[in-house]
Amino acid sequence: TPVLCQRLQAEMLRACEVVAARHGLVVEPRDITNVDLRWGFDVTFRVSIPLPDGTALDPERLRFEALAEAFGLSPADYGRQFSTGREHYRITGIDPRRPKYPVSAERIPDGQGFKFTAEQMALLLQKGMKDVTPKG
Repeated sequence: TPVLCQRLQAEMLRACEVVAARHGLVVEPRDITNVDLRWGFDVTFRVSIPLPDGTALDPERLRFEALAEAFGLSPADYGRQFSTGREHYRITGIDPRRPKYPVSAERIPDGQGFKFTAEQMALLLQKGMKDVTPKG
């Protein structure tokens, strides 16, 4: 069940953190992906040298922040969620080696990766912006 998948991931994360800490490293969990309750699922962790604040270095985030404005996005858009109307996604990176579809995103329910054009992403993010101004 999905609950069991999450429980297993949490238990494996705790074990990885103990091993990584012995070596002065930190562990960052990634999303559970490729969930097929008949066969299994993928669990990944990222191990890295800690930053001064104790968090893990995220090279994808650094690359996104450096390249975002060249693709019409804001550095703050990394990790931002958006919807195509039917599906919900999270921005996970930019790959300048894919000039036609440089923006990477993952579908939120299952973590499947997708590619978008910079123009599509700008429109989807703008469409998803809501007016949060108090009424009255």
